[in-house]
Amino acid sequence: MELGDLEVYQLAREISRDVWVMYDRLDWHDKKITGDQWIRAIDSVGANLAEGFGRFHYLDKNKFNYNARGSLQEARHWTDILREHKKITDQECVMLISKLDKLNVKINNYISATRNQVK
Repeated sequence: MELGDLEVYQLAREISRDVWVMYDRLDWHDKKITGDQWIRAIDSVGANLAEGFGRFHYLDKNKFNYNARGSLQEARHWTDILREHKKITDQECVMLISKLDKLNVKINNYISATRNQVK
């Protein structure tokens, strides 16, 4: 199995593509104040999943999976902030939150599956 075969990773990358489109519409000031943190959090989800995938021991793998889950929660925070400040539309926010919620479930399932590989 390769990293790109994992549904959890595929969804993280899809969300990243969606967010980059929204980010590109922000003006310079909004990018620097909030947008850059949003992008770093979103892209950190996939990056941590990738790094964990490359680790051997399940505890080492899940350390990065937990980091991915934390970055996802940070990304959700910034999504809410950007909606509150009307930098993204309510419709974009609802779509993105729905995908982030789905990804959260997939990350939790992936953590459980990784933990169960030992048993």
